[in-house]
Amino acid sequence: MKKTEHIAKLVFMLCALTAVAALFVIIFFIFSRGLPAIFEAGIGNFLGGQVWRPLNREFGIFSFIFTSIVTTAVAFVVGSRIGLWGAIYLAMFCPKRIYRPVKTMVELLGGIPSVLYGFFGVVVIVPLIRNTFDVPGNSMLAAMIILSIMILPTIINLSEAAIRAVPDIYYEGALALGATKTEAVFNVVVPAAKSGVNASYILGIGRAIGETMAVIMVIGNSPHMPSGVLSPARTMTAAIALEMSYATGLHQNMLFGIGVVLFTIVIALNLILTIRRR
Repeated sequence: MKKTEHIAKLVFMLCALTAVAALFVIIFFIFSRGLPAIFEAGIGNFLGGQVWRPLNREFGIFSFIFTSIVTTAVAFVVGSRIGLWGAIYLAMFCPKRIYRPVKTMVELLGGIPSVLYGFFGVVVIVPLIRNTFDVPGNSMLAAMIILSIMILPTIINLSEAAIRAVPDIYYEGALALGATKTEAVFNVVVPAAKSGVNASYILGIGRAIGETMAVIMVIGNSPHMPSGVLSPARTMTAAIALEMSYATGLHQNMLFGIGVVLFTIVIALNLILTIRRR
């Protein structure tokens, strides 16, 4: 019996180490190709340059970084508010007779392939922007709207689970002290679920900043610095996806360099939100 438990423990440990090893292999693969290219082009020119012309050996990605961060930030601000309030409704206010249908719809929203979100953006959101503002339509605004929708299932599901995990005594104690239901939920239960809610935010940001296909279909993919949210632009993930198939030599290595920057930004955002969870 002890031998079986020892073998099972070893198998579980190997599974965990496999995930860790995969992470380090990915890091090594990206950084070993990307960092030398960044140093060759010059860190300042690479991160601060606004001109991306690989044929002329000009590799400035500031516009890509700016577009990725701004698009993700706006989508997160909108999606996180809607997602948290949706989670609060499902966990604390939703009638039992409609809970299952609503919950099922949220789960289905999370299972839709990103390319279908892109189709929705091309058919509905882009024409709506075009007709409303008299602009081409493919823009940062279209990407922001799509991304804010795409992160909803992640934030709603995880936040709801975190809210339901709060012991009932917190809610009941607040009611016993004279708080209304709304006051008990927003002033006691939700703050107690802060750690789980912030975890949903981390995953939501990761989904938004790492999304590629849907963004490519609606953002316009212009390598130039956008003049506003109604302008076409290009994110870091879009730049990699669009050019990796034909890039060679230094151009290809520079795309790995974009991957280094993207990975660093994601890690930094995760660290910031992880610290806030404590």
